[in-house]
Amino acid sequence: MQTSETASGSAMPAVFDGIAAQEGALRVLQHALQSDRVAHAYLFEGPSGVGKERAAIALACALLCKKARAGELCTCSTCVRVRAGNHPDVRVFRPRDEGDRNLQVELIRSELLPFTKFAPFEAEAACVIFPEADVSFPIHHAEAANALLKTLEEPRPRVTFLLLSERPDRLLPTIRSRCQRVRFRPLPSSTLATIMASHDIPEAVRAPAVALSQGRADRALALSADNLVEKLVDFVLRVDEAVAAAKPGDLLDLAHELADNDQLELLLSALSLFYRDVAHIALQTPEPILSFPHLMTALTARAQSLGALACAERVAAIAAAGEAIDRNANAEIALDALLFGFATGKFEPIKLVAPKPRRR
Repeated sequence: MQTSETASGSAMPAVFDGIAAQEGALRVLQHALQSDRVAHAYLFEGPSGVGKERAAIALACALLCKKARAGELCTCSTCVRVRAGNHPDVRVFRPRDEGDRNLQVELIRSELLPFTKFAPFEAEAACVIFPEADVSFPIHHAEAANALLKTLEEPRPRVTFLLLSERPDRLLPTIRSRCQRVRFRPLPSSTLATIMASHDIPEAVRAPAVALSQGRADRALALSADNLVEKLVDFVLRVDEAVAAAKPGDLLDLAHELADNDQLELLLSALSLFYRDVAHIALQTPEPILSFPHLMTALTARAQSLGALACAERVAAIAAAGEAIDRNANAEIALDALLFGFATGKFEPIKLVAPKPRRR
């Protein structure tokens, strides 16, 4: 059996090459293959961009090809076609591009059910993969979900279902109960940094993108595209300068601009990370891991004028504002309060907007 070394130094079958920092999940799959006890359905749960779909494709190769099942990184016709997405015994059903993106029950009846009834067509096994299963089968669109559930409840031999989900709680509990759950973790910063280096991302962009990515490689790479990190950094510095100047008109304009921005959550996260960095400098934390190391001059200047306690208060206020907005607070009013709180050091509670009563 060909193996490769993991971060922990233990051996992992080569069929799982390219899936980083997911030893726990891969051990579950490896054991199932070695013991010939592969479940009829798996739920791979965890953030996007951490290797769930790669693991699903690798498992499909292992189920269809004896060499891959033995652990090899096989280049036979079967494995090549599985990876290319054109093997007749592996079907991938992605969410629709329109509407709520949920799959329609007609698709399940016309394409999924006939496939599971007659597969495998060529290999020894067949796989059905649902990337973003919680989007394809949300709990509030139960018709297609119930059609899928019926298929899961009456599994056919040699057909394996692989459901991938960021939010498994949005799937029917009965669907979750029919699957063996495999947890995929957010990627560590060192792994993300290595991935970004392999894509030739400039060093000044890597640390902020990694910090804002929440352990997701896809998000880290997206943040490094189109100068998005640079735009976030510029906005953070604008906010900090406006707060330091404490001109009411500028603060109101900035709150309005923030409220209208489609990237509000990301902007607030970047602002929070900036003040965390300032707090580290103020506390003289030994060898701190900074999100914005290229802003050391600005961070040091703010640390001298603000201090760690004021930074901690700002980080807490940003979190409270974000939570209030998520809970239906008026965004512009919440951001007004946040920025004026920065300027004055006094943070007022943010009032929530009561939901309108339903008409009977």
